[in-house]
Amino acid sequence: MVPRGKKILVTGGAGFVGSHLVDLLAPENDVIVADDFSAGKRENLQDHLAHPGVRIVRADVRSLESMKMLAEGVDIVYHLAAKNLRESLRAPEVVNEVNVLGTVNVCQAALENKVERLVYVSSSEVYGSGGDSVPISENHPTLPRTPYGASKLAGEAYALAFFHTFEVPTFIIRPFNCYGPRCHYRGTSGEVIPRFIVRAMSNVPLPVFGDGLQTRCFSYVEDIARGIVEASMCDALMGRPVNIASTEERSVLEVGRLIIDIVGNASPGFVHYAERPGDIRRQRADVSLAAASFQFEPAVGIREGLERQIRWMREQPIDWAEVLESDPLFNWHKTTP
Repeated sequence: MVPRGKKILVTGGAGFVGSHLVDLLAPENDVIVADDFSAGKRENLQDHLAHPGVRIVRADVRSLESMKMLAEGVDIVYHLAAKNLRESLRAPEVVNEVNVLGTVNVCQAALENKVERLVYVSSSEVYGSGGDSVPISENHPTLPRTPYGASKLAGEAYALAFFHTFEVPTFIIRPFNCYGPRCHYRGTSGEVIPRFIVRAMSNVPLPVFGDGLQTRCFSYVEDIARGIVEASMCDALMGRPVNIASTEERSVLEVGRLIIDIVGNASPGFVHYAERPGDIRRQRADVSLAAASFQFEPAVGIREGLERQIRWMREQPIDWAEVLESDPLFNWHKTTP
């Protein structure tokens, strides 16, 4: 179920997941996209630039006044604006400002403007290491292992505090590792799957932290966006978290081998590096609450999703060799492990 005839604010709406959310919402609603464009891109919204019902605003969630102004007359707020995990390892104070203070500002703006729904998009990182208890349900202890995970959990706590204290209708969505078209492939925002694809296309060894046997439920972005929207329309989920994810648990090495196979170059193999601080060993999502609440079921399996992403990346007018050369974190072909 997609909302219709609503005025909707999407923070971080020019980002990877946010732009796919806008794709779902724009045809039937008036949508305000708020983004500071530190990671989001206008080209992610290319299909909406001429849409009379979509307004794109450069804004920073750290500004309470900006959030209050943008939320005026808004029915639904989807809050996705955030700094990522790798940035939290380098600059936890900045991540705290954006992910925690920014969330408080969005909650305050939602309260003062009496929105119908506030949708906080959290992260599976709030669970920390789920290896002792899988699949991970919403009742799993929340013990984040990174500053990013801690900031997303703090955001949840504030959103729920506004729900319990001020009766702001609040929904908490916990997506698991997301991939697909418009993914971040460069700099600190770059994720493992697009980085693997860039290297496989360039026939360069794929970089792996640790032994590569750590597992994730890699989830296709369109499934995640659809799950966020449908969960936000399910009144039974108000005031409680819900997982949105694929149920396929795959190791990093498995995904790397799939990518190498789909790309079709001679196998570049892998280069192993020290384990990343705070890395989670195992994750497998329990999505039974979403399935029971609004019949959520992932539609895109890992191989089909990777094929779609690789096709999208090949279609982009991007010099992938330059992306590889400019990568500050994974310039493996010039680095000795």
